[in-house]
Amino acid sequence: MTLNTVNTKDAAVGVPAFPKPVTPAHIIRDDAEAIAVARQLASEIAPGAAARDRDRIWPVKELDAFSQSGLWSINVPKAFGGPEVSYATLAKVIEIVSAADSSIGQIAQNHLGVVAAIRTVSDEAQQRLLFGEVLKGVRFGNAFSEFGSKRAVDFETRFIDDGDHVIVKGQKFYSSGALLAHLVPIVALDDQGRAWYAIAERDAPGLTVIDDWSSFGQRTTLSGTVILDNVRVPKTHLVPGYKGYEVPTADGAIFQIIQVAVDTGIAQAAIDETIAFVRSKSRAWVDSGLEHAWQDPYTIQAIGDLTLRLHAAQALLEKAGHAIDRAILDPNAETVAEAQIVTAQAKVLSTEIAIAATNKLFELAGTRSTLAEHQLDRHWRNARTHTLHDPVRWKYAILGNYFLNGEKPPLHAWS
Repeated sequence: MTLNTVNTKDAAVGVPAFPKPVTPAHIIRDDAEAIAVARQLASEIAPGAAARDRDRIWPVKELDAFSQSGLWSINVPKAFGGPEVSYATLAKVIEIVSAADSSIGQIAQNHLGVVAAIRTVSDEAQQRLLFGEVLKGVRFGNAFSEFGSKRAVDFETRFIDDGDHVIVKGQKFYSSGALLAHLVPIVALDDQGRAWYAIAERDAPGLTVIDDWSSFGQRTTLSGTVILDNVRVPKTHLVPGYKGYEVPTADGAIFQIIQVAVDTGIAQAAIDETIAFVRSKSRAWVDSGLEHAWQDPYTIQAIGDLTLRLHAAQALLEKAGHAIDRAILDPNAETVAEAQIVTAQAKVLSTEIAIAATNKLFELAGTRSTLAEHQLDRHWRNARTHTLHDPVRWKYAILGNYFLNGEKPPLHAWS
């Protein structure tokens, strides 16, 4: 076995862990409160988003406010003291936060996905233990993907049995949120090649998180390298994630719907910025005979088109959330396939409108909108980066095979 090789020259000076919350997080009561809290949080984090992106300022206070607000426990089941909101509501929450700062919206993705997986595959004792941590405000990061593997589902990170612990060895990349996490779920294989989530303490000996994320977009998701040098994880925190894909479950669709919500949030932000700029700063074109840019019929048509396409993506996003709710209540091949298919449709539209809206912003707002002082390029950079997570060209193939040939989507976190 050969481990991936990326820049690890600074491994000895990895980022220290941040402390767990001292004050228990708020617990959301219902769906309506979740939306209200998300809107309030968005209003607080939006003003600093451009500066955080420009200077790559870690969103420490903003992330603390996010997780302490109760929004990181909204899919904890009611049976364990959580609000268990609809996934349509959860997706809307992520969209609202992502419109304010898409990096912060994305950081919550893997945490919420792991919470969903624990519900699906863990026994009651493990659920009670881990959900209890989530309700306190503890954040899961992630150490899932690997840099140089042949395919996204190929993992070289493994663990071996060590009594009441397992020992994990490997290396990860694209580890969004790991820097500021309290616990780090690690995808690692057992001796049968099955993938588990080994949930390690962020400050566990041998676990090093390196701040080496150099992408031009989603700059403050705090992704980067995680080195796992014989990290000990108690078996109480070893979650059999593979079980979520052995039989039809909603786990894959849940990971996907949060991706969709981030992209609709980016699109919403770009359209809002376009309208604000055209209304206040753009000039009417010389040949138009108009006094204001916002009177331009071509601009009016373009805004109408972008808004229509965004609303279509949002409608499918909501429909996908309700389909996921049904698949959770009654998991079978048909309900899970429906959830995957509607989510795939939403993924296609959200990707297309995120890229279109962030690109069209500059055409409609004009040359002045490219000035560095406005920092509007962050929306395009964020959309272009985040929509690469899984290619929509394969979503078209999944949709075509389902509707034409009755072939259900594959069961994994990218479908």
